[in-house]
Amino acid sequence: MVRNAVAGLGFDQDASMVVFPIDPFLVGSDLSPIEAAIDKFADGLTGWRAATTETGLREPAKLRIEANGYEAALDKMNRLFLTSTWGDGLPLNAPTDERVGWILQGTDRPRDSVIGKVMPRGGIATVETLAVSLAMAGGRPEYLPVLIAATIAFLDPDLEHDKMQATSGSTFPVVIVNGPMAAEIRLNSGFGLLGPDPQHPAGASIGRALRLIQQNVGGALPGVGTMAIFGAMRTTNVVFAEDEAGLPPGWDPVSVDLGAAKRGENAVTLYIATGASNIMRRGVGKETPEDEAEQSLHRVAAYLRSPSGHYVQGHWKGTPGALLMPRVVARQLSELGWTQAKIKTFLWENSRIPHDEVIRTGLWQWIGDAADPNTRASADDDPWAICRDASQIILAVAGGEHPTHNFWMQANSSIVAGAPVELPAGWDALIAAAEEDLGPSGEMCVI
Repeated sequence: MVRNAVAGLGFDQDASMVVFPIDPFLVGSDLSPIEAAIDKFADGLTGWRAATTETGLREPAKLRIEANGYEAALDKMNRLFLTSTWGDGLPLNAPTDERVGWILQGTDRPRDSVIGKVMPRGGIATVETLAVSLAMAGGRPEYLPVLIAATIAFLDPDLEHDKMQATSGSTFPVVIVNGPMAAEIRLNSGFGLLGPDPQHPAGASIGRALRLIQQNVGGALPGVGTMAIFGAMRTTNVVFAEDEAGLPPGWDPVSVDLGAAKRGENAVTLYIATGASNIMRRGVGKETPEDEAEQSLHRVAAYLRSPSGHYVQGHWKGTPGALLMPRVVARQLSELGWTQAKIKTFLWENSRIPHDEVIRTGLWQWIGDAADPNTRASADDDPWAICRDASQIILAVAGGEHPTHNFWMQANSSIVAGAPVELPAGWDALIAAAEEDLGPSGEMCVI
């Protein structure tokens, strides 16, 4: 793990290293082994010289896999990819020249165009790298523009993806897509949008491809690059479209509300989540509509009021998380006078954590140790707000047309990142080919 991080920061992989026993991150750890090895530290800092004298990108030869038939070759490839730690445990498609070339039809960017450096390993992600990952994940060319935009957003320096990649927490990126192209590529915004859904396969493929990039380019291997104790929970991350057709009058799409996009523009919004909660929001029929609305929002606020240290990361510039609300709920609330801003303000005000709770749970120390001085200055606020202001809460209209639940995905995200989705010149032809391959898009009757 240390060699991964050292290399990713631009240092030699053979940099001097001192190994010593210690219980990491435990309060009261015995630090005497460090003192006992102090001479080794001194030697490493003063006497080490790099063994490597040249720099450059490594371009390994392409693999050739031979077997008795295509099925046997694919099985052999999957075993090889697993033993080489290139897989994710699920079957992979072969990223052949032909398949990768097909995927690359989804962009007008050159295949060697650099997207960015993925930490902690520091591997360079190019357009071709993304196409290879999408091919392995079972994707199609019309998915590539979203994957490129999501990767650009993920690598935004202010998002500090290097920390999220290596953390011991269970973090995963959430990608919300807005704009007309979302429906064209069959991204789900309704029933079952978190998957699986065979009628809307795009989100799973795009999210899985991003996860493969995090692992194979960024080196986020369990116990080696990432120290996530329980894992990221999502092999496919989270990629879905907002239900823009279901937005009540006056409500902005997420890309407009928290990003720089305009209505009708294709864009992605990305933040880092660390968990999810399904929240019952309906009543039992004995309430008035007004009471049911307010009580349901109080239940959401109660979930948000958890004294979580993860709020500290995005307190000043980021987000505490995203609330998914199906259109039938959003429209009912809107008809009762609840605007988008009013809902956010209600949740923000009713999720404040009393100071004695901040002290009792140790959250006070985390706030006081925050990197942002503005967050540190809020440590003694009573009550403590989970973010600087209500506008930082993500409120997305998404999910099936049913009024029973809301869904909260808590964040550990220093910012909310975004990027425009660039469509290639041949976009219409790609969508026509998808219609030919997959059948008509839009609402379908499945028996």
